[in-house]
Amino acid sequence: MLPLNNRLKKKKDFEEVFKNGKSYKENSLQLKFLENNLKTSRFGFVVSKKFSKKAVVRNKIKRRLREIIRKNLIYIKKGFDCVIIVLPDLKIKKFEELEEILIKLFKKADLLE
Repeated sequence: MLPLNNRLKKKKDFEEVFKNGKSYKENSLQLKFLENNLKTSRFGFVVSKKFSKKAVVRNKIKRRLREIIRKNLIYIKKGFDCVIIVLPDLKIKKFEELEEILIKLFKKADLLE
């Protein structure tokens, strides 16, 4: 499970990232990030009802994304707020495929050490 100090929770923090953050897209995943002047990076996830009407499916994709972030946390640069947005046309079934796409996205954004 992703530690609580690595999670974006407040609406204000999400809005700040959406308003002022840089954005990159890779295969139906979008990454928005902004420097936060903290010693840790924090992550938030957005999965809309357009992706799936079922909360079970939306929560499953968020759990998978959180686990990928947790596994790779030591490689991700510190001091950023990141929001990962799942676009409705994502049709990934396997955890490994999702992990590969997310790592590509972080490399594209130059957030990996």
